[in-house]
Amino acid sequence: MLELVFVIVAIGILSAVFIPKFGQNKLSEAANQLVSHIRYTQHLALMEDMFDPNDALWYKKRWQIVFSTGDAHANNQPSYSIFSDTNKDGTVNKSELAINPLDKGKYMTGGLITNATLNITDMSTFVGTKELNLGTKYGVRSITLSTSCSTGTKIAFDHLGRPLKGPLAGYTSAYQNGKLITTPCDINITRRSASVIIRIEPETGYVHIL
Repeated sequence: MLELVFVIVAIGILSAVFIPKFGQNKLSEAANQLVSHIRYTQHLALMEDMFDPNDALWYKKRWQIVFSTGDAHANNQPSYSIFSDTNKDGTVNKSELAINPLDKGKYMTGGLITNATLNITDMSTFVGTKELNLGTKYGVRSITLSTSCSTGTKIAFDHLGRPLKGPLAGYTSAYQNGKLITTPCDINITRRSASVIIRIEPETGYVHIL
């Protein structure tokens, strides 16, 4: 009986030491969040078909996720935003941002230079979503996209949920120059000496952590 008590106490001590560490794995939290938000971007694209027969450039308004690493308004931290480029100019404006589905008063950006209220360096006025600033929230130091993902820092989805290379603003037709992603798209996020790869599969747009 005494040995059983010692075993139970030992298990309790180990649980107290190790379980919180697993629960506080910042890189894992950041990766899981990003996967969820990529899927949300795809969901918006599936729900909102941007086709407009009266607008030859309608496809540029497709829902996209854009990554940023050097924006002063994002505190020069790795961050991302979800938007529909309704102005079709390749830039992200406040009116084009997705609304946070969990907090209708917040926009889906981790810091955006085009509007003072989306400057994460001033949290008293910030109306973005701080979790989307992976550097400030989780200590992530870099976000790197494989060349199969994008010709810039944007990934979009069409009305069938298929992933597309961004940016869309520099193109003159919906699928010009092979805009469809045809090979696995890998997004590498790093924190300290650790890294995680998130993969977006071609055609289906299925997102998962490797």
